[in-house]
Formats: sequence, C-alpha cells, structure tokens
Amino acid sequence: MNLEGDLLHTVQPDNISDRRKRLGRILFWSASALVVLVGALLVLDDFGHDLGFTSWRPLLYAYVIWAVVLCAVQVIERGESGKRALFVLPATLFVISMVVFPLLFGLSIAFSDWNLSSLDGQKFNGFDNVVAMWNDAFYWNALKNMVYYVAAIGVEYAIAFGLALLLNADIRARKFFRVAILLPLMLSPVAVSWMFGKSMMEIRFGPLANLAKFLGWNQPAFFSDPMIARLSIMVMDAWTWIPLMVVILLAGLQAMDKEVQEAAKVDGANAWQSFWAITFPLMIPVSVTAIVIRIIFKLKLADIIINVTSGGPGGATDSVTSFIFREYRDRSNVGYGTMLAMVYLVLIIVFITALLALVNRLTKRPA
Repeated sequence: MNLEGDLLHTVQPDNISDRRKRLGRILFWSASALVVLVGALLVLDDFGHDLGFTSWRPLLYAYVIWAVVLCAVQVIERGESGKRALFVLPATLFVISMVVFPLLFGLSIAFSDWNLSSLDGQKFNGFDNVVAMWNDAFYWNALKNMVYYVAAIGVEYAIAFGLALLLNADIRARKFFRVAILLPLMLSPVAVSWMFGKSMMEIRFGPLANLAKFLGWNQPAFFSDPMIARLSIMVMDAWTWIPLMVVILLAGLQAMDKEVQEAAKVDGANAWQSFWAITFPLMIPVSVTAIVIRIIFKLKLADIIINVTSGGPGGATDSVTSFIFREYRDRSNVGYGTMLAMVYLVLIIVFITALLALVNRLTKRPA
C-alpha cells in the first residue's frame, strides 16, 4: 500500500517556535508558583497565623489548576509527542495526588500537638513528638514484639511448604482438601479472634481450655502469661494466613517442570534428595514472593490483638499497629499517634527494601 502523500498516516515533524516554548514555560512556572504560595499560606494558617482558611481545599484547587496547565504545556511545548503523553499523564497525576497529599497532611499532623479531647485544636510543637516517642518504652516494646511476630513467619513457611507438597501429591480427596484449606483465609481476623480467643480459649468454658485441663494444666489461662499470650496470638494469626502461603507455594509446585523430577528419580535420587537438590532450589523465587507478602501482612497485625488482649498482659502482645490504634482511640492523641505511624512507615520501607536487596544478592547466580 502506497502511503506517499497520505497525510492521514504521515506524522509531520513538529515545528515549535521559541515564542510558543516560552509561553509554555511561563504557564508552567506560574501554576507551580501558585501551588507553592497556596501551600505556604495554608501551613502558616495551621501553625498559628490566622489567614482565614478553614480547610486545605484551596490547595486541592491549586493542584487541579497546575495539573491542567501541565497537560496543556505538554502539547504547547512538545506538539504531537506531548499529545501522546496525555494518555498517561492524567492518571499519573491522580495517583500522585492520592499519595503525596495524604503524606504531606500526615506530616503536618505528626509535628503538632493535637488531642481530640482538648479544645485548643492543632498546634505546632516541633520535635516534641519525636522526643516523646524516643522515651516511650511501650512503643519500643511493640517494635520488639514485631521482631518475634516476623520471626514466626519462618515456622509458618515450613508448615505451608509441607502442606503445599502434600496437596500437590497424588492423595485421595485432594480437591476437597485444596478447598478446605482456604476456609481460614475466608474468615476475617476479627471473626478468628472471637471464635478462638474469646470462645475456644476462654478459661472457664472454652473447649481448648477444658482440653488443657484434661491434659493436666490446672489454670489454662492462654492470655495471662506474656510468653503464652504472645504464642497464642501467633497461632491464631498463623491459622488465618498460612493458607495464603500454601496457595502461592502450591501454584509454584504445579508450575515446575515434571521432567526434571522424573529424571532425578531415574538417576536414583530418593524423595528427600530430590526435594533438597531440585524442588527447593527451583521454588526459591516463589518462596521469596510468599514470604515477602506474608511479612507485609504480618507488619499490619492488629485485629486479633485488639479484640483478644488489647496488647496485654503489660504490652506483651502489642504490635505497633495495635499500639498506634489505642493511641488514637483511647487517648485521642492524633498528633503523637501520627508521628508513631510515620516512623513505622519509614521503618517498614527500609526493612522491605533491605530484605529484597539481600534476597536478590543471595539468589543472584553468576552468568
């Protein structure tokens, strides 16, 4: 097909004049200056200077204007290539607004003294919340508990891998067991906490408590001893989320090349040798994915703790998330609670980034 002279299928090179480019730069920097100015005025208004603003809505309007101008400038300065950018740019700006603005608003709260039970409202207090956090023994105790909770994922992974191998084997009622193992995952952590923590582990009438008495435990109080209480929380959380790891690992096992395992059998390898030499090494990428996803869910552990122990006894079962929740709910301390949440967010980002870098380094094979 000859397209010569067919302007419909021919993209002409853009001839953008210097005057047009200058106009685009003026529009962009003017809109940017408007956003910065409105943001600065709102910050001053929040921290003691009464400028008449009742909310942060003017900054949203300024951002919308800046976003529209930015899209228009792409066409003004870049022509046809700018039009192509418009297919992606609005969605990108929307995602940025959903992340950046809440983060900035959270930071403004974190560095303020804002207690909902006080009539003074939000007041800037500098680094007072940071100092209070540094001297807060309960917060550091919650961080220490998170180390125990995350370390328990190693045991959960071993159990999940064993179950995945079992469900991948040729056993009777395999389809039934594959569906049945998903039942805990279908329940919310709140339901699990009431079903086990408040019912089955209840010291007077709970079936598990009665079984413990029958086996010789005189006072089976699952949530009075710090170590037992922490272990009980781990068991309930593991019962809820191990099925997720099983599903991921089972998918990896089913995707493996069966010919490799059959070749190992032909060479005389038994089941144990085949697992350590073939199955486990090939499952490392899938295992890393399952463990990282489980760590992310574990770092948000709160529902079971809040409903069963409220962090007790003496903070032994507290997670950082449950501690922050009580800081909001019980003490109405929005400023300090937000500072704790921001610091925890930074710790999570650093931890996950370091973990992924370490895993990538250990699993990277030389060419």
